[in-house]
Amino acid sequence: MRTATARSDEEMSRAAILRLAGEEFLADPSGALFHAGERLMIVADLHLEKGSSFARRGMLLPPYDTAATLAALAAAIARLRPKRVAALGDSFHDGAAHERVRAADRAALAALQAGRDWIWIAGNHDPAPPAGLAGDAVRELSFGAIALRHEPTPGRVEGEIAGHLHPVARVAAGGGATRARCFVSDGLRCVAPAFGALAGGLDLAHPAFAPLFGPRPVVAHVIGRDRVWRIPGARCGL
Repeated sequence: MRTATARSDEEMSRAAILRLAGEEFLADPSGALFHAGERLMIVADLHLEKGSSFARRGMLLPPYDTAATLAALAAAIARLRPKRVAALGDSFHDGAAHERVRAADRAALAALQAGRDWIWIAGNHDPAPPAGLAGDAVRELSFGAIALRHEPTPGRVEGEIAGHLHPVARVAAGGGATRARCFVSDGLRCVAPAFGALAGGLDLAHPAFAPLFGPRPVVAHVIGRDRVWRIPGARCGL
């Protein structure tokens, strides 16, 4: 097994170890997944410019989601120090969203991209490369036994990391229930949470998750306020 290089005690206590197809990742409280050996940070479903997309249809939302998402991305990059960043599709909320990114946000994104490789993986919301922005646009990205793509492949697949479904766990706590973004994995595949500020989420009890996980134990790596908690999938509706 390829293991993560040493991180700070504080960082390790905040993150959770997620093992997948012989590789080891840190599931970070930001919602990013980090492979230390590859110095690769993976984020899913940024949905940049979702607010402006809704505004074009008369549904007014605060127009700050792109700035908020990029600020969260900047904090994760500063902490994890990746050499490569892979965005797992639906990085932009629609096919023209990259054209609506404001100058200040373009500058912030360019600063995050400087000095590192940046990979835009195509999603169903943004199948075409984002014109005028740095980075490489691909359909999928692979290293070793790991394949990164936007939509999970139906059936048993080993080594897949995907987004698209925006997983959220609902967990009983303190006489009630709490709902939070999560990474969900059975050790063969992982579905990563949406990173975007306005992306929303889908409960693990939704039928969309059932075909992806077989009889193996499923774990929800649930994102708390300042750390990631490992919770059996059965407690979250899977």
